[in-house]
Amino acid sequence: MAEAANRFLEQWHRIVRTKDADAIAAILAPDVEVGGPAYWGKLRGKDTVAHFLGLGIRISAGLTFLREWVGDQGIAIEFKGKIGEQSFQGINLVTLDDRGLVKTLDIIIRPTGAVTALRDLVTPQMTAYLLERGKGPV
Repeated sequence: MAEAANRFLEQWHRIVRTKDADAIAAILAPDVEVGGPAYWGKLRGKDTVAHFLGLGIRISAGLTFLREWVGDQGIAIEFKGKIGEQSFQGINLVTLDDRGLVKTLDIIIRPTGAVTALRDLVTPQMTAYLLERGKGPV
């Protein structure tokens, strides 16, 4: 687990640092599932999750990693950044599959103002993306 986790963390740091949204799909399992902020249900599937995460890294300013924990059950990554003028702090809880690809990701963000700012920016874009693909809105 530690080797796969370290490989994932290196890739994730590079993707976020360079805002390389096109590289996200390469680190996701085909059946990946992400639990975003509380007002959305789970998002499933490599393309949908890659699009969602790409939006997140593009709209977040000053995204900085604070601490990381790697354990037998997965990875926790503490981060901070800004959406517009709203500062946020959060935790990503990541589970990798046996190939070292992201199987599940749960994103926890605070304060409420940051979650609202994220919702206001991402929801219209995710809804349009899903409707274009014949899926229901978030």
